[in-house]
Amino acid sequence: MLLDASDSQLLLVDYQARLMPVIHEGSQVLGNALRLARMARLMKVPVWGTEQNPDKLGPNPPELRELCQKTMSKMQFGAATDGLGEWLRPAARPVPGNARSLPKHLQKPPAAAVAERQTIVVAGCEAHVCLLQTALGLVEQEFDVWVVTDACGSRTERNRDAAFDRLAGAGVELVTTEMVAFEWLRTAEHPAFRDVQALIK
Repeated sequence: MLLDASDSQLLLVDYQARLMPVIHEGSQVLGNALRLARMARLMKVPVWGTEQNPDKLGPNPPELRELCQKTMSKMQFGAATDGLGEWLRPAARPVPGNARSLPKHLQKPPAAAVAERQTIVVAGCEAHVCLLQTALGLVEQEFDVWVVTDACGSRTERNRDAAFDRLAGAGVELVTTEMVAFEWLRTAEHPAFRDVQALIK
């Protein structure tokens, strides 16, 4: 099973100003998050962000924030319990008018529901806290969750790796930034191939 850009959304969890300096390999983790967001924009994949208690931990970097369609401020460690699901799975719009008042042969068929993007590609910090709880919450909400390991971090490698073990055990797919890039592209003939390749290099 490969990632499909047309069925994907990207979620970037808590790359915050006061948190990143203490994250193991934090600059590489943030660099990969930025690459993911830029690739997603090139391939028309929606990008969302979260910030944990931004009054205390500060906001996400401005260059990351501007690549997100929206950024959710949260107090729960798991963003799925703070209403993230409504962003990722918007409610279908009601059909206007009172269709039931017309004879059946004059009624318009109901509008097709907004096509859902069921695959959530997630990366963030800390891997063993907010990233883990958000990813597991999305699994409970029946999304297909893929975690980008080289764009995730914790203060220690031990905590980060323990999070990956637990996520894999829960059925989450573990991937890397380059795996996401080339699976979204699928072919060197993709119109965004050169731009994505430049981001990877």
